[in-house]
Amino acid sequence: MKISSSFVFALAFGLILAAVTSGPALAHHSFAAQYDRSKPNTITGPVTKVEWINPHARFFMDVKDEAGKVVSWEIELGPPAGLMRRGWTRNSLKVGESVTVNGFLAKDGSNLTNAQTVTLSDGRKVFAGSSSESNP
Repeated sequence: MKISSSFVFALAFGLILAAVTSGPALAHHSFAAQYDRSKPNTITGPVTKVEWINPHARFFMDVKDEAGKVVSWEIELGPPAGLMRRGWTRNSLKVGESVTVNGFLAKDGSNLTNAQTVTLSDGRKVFAGSSSESNP
């Protein structure tokens, strides 16, 4: 049986395309794998950066610790499509705006929180589309 070179090329191209396009999906994680539901936290500070990306939007903020030292935190939100269904836009959070985040700490002890709610500077509380909402 002879295999044509065009078949081999098409097969190789398909495998490469599948590997490249499925990368982020394979890296996706569950809430329980990364966050600790028994460690809720609340932090307040100014937004320093917003990333409206899949699979989860995220933003960064500066928070003063108990000693008054400024510490950078990463806040994970839900996927952009889910946030848009809740009324968010990519401009909902503005760099420099002070916000309060209620969420859950990462299991690894890093400055990473999975947000449940974000209270904006005008007092509006918005739901963050957290993956913790779908877990009992």
